[in-house]
Amino acid sequence: MFTGIIEQTGTLVSLTDRGGVRRITVEAPGIAARLREGDSLGVSGVCLTALDVDPTYFHADLAQETLDKTSLGSLAAGAKVNLELPTAAGSPLGGHIVQGHVDGCGEMTALEPVIARSDPKFNKETTDWTLKVRAPEGVRQWMVPKGSVAIEGISLTIADFDGETVTVAILPLTYWRTNLHTLTRGAPVNVEADVLVKLAHQQLLQNPGLGIENGDARKPELDLTEAWLVAQGY
Repeated sequence: MFTGIIEQTGTLVSLTDRGGVRRITVEAPGIAARLREGDSLGVSGVCLTALDVDPTYFHADLAQETLDKTSLGSLAAGAKVNLELPTAAGSPLGGHIVQGHVDGCGEMTALEPVIARSDPKFNKETTDWTLKVRAPEGVRQWMVPKGSVAIEGISLTIADFDGETVTVAILPLTYWRTNLHTLTRGAPVNVEADVLVKLAHQQLLQNPGLGIENGDARKPELDLTEAWLVAQGY
């Protein structure tokens, strides 16, 4: 499990086809030195298994499902990828629960500056940004305003959703620490919906008494009232 708090970016060195899978090589000094063969890590939101690790590089194999559902197979050498190691038990949950199971590729339609200001930390004029992503059709049902979404593995809060496009606010630290500043309009981005929203939605679909399958979410039969709570001893 991950939290969507990106630790660093890595550089995609190569993609090669090897016996039905595609192997990627990523240059990632820092994180690579902490990996062991077989460890999991998040690569732009995709949970992969580290192979042939050394202090500077790691490799990972992309199965066909990964190639079909994510942007990794379409990247070119030199592309930046977001990296995150799994969250240790008992660690603070800084973002939200991110499984690394990407639901589909969205399309970045805009990344626009909002407020420019001088920031000595970055030694440049920095700004807040507004990111807009056209969500994959099968994922839109799980996009909840003020809820969470992982885009390129980054834990973000949905500021607005118009039924097709997700809008989120990007802070300067996120913009420069992740691969967002390297992306251009039209770029495919990995999208993972909040697993808690998906589970809640699935429970509603499995409860015919709620009528959600017809788009008519009705009140459950149990009416939680003060009288009911008193009668139950609360």
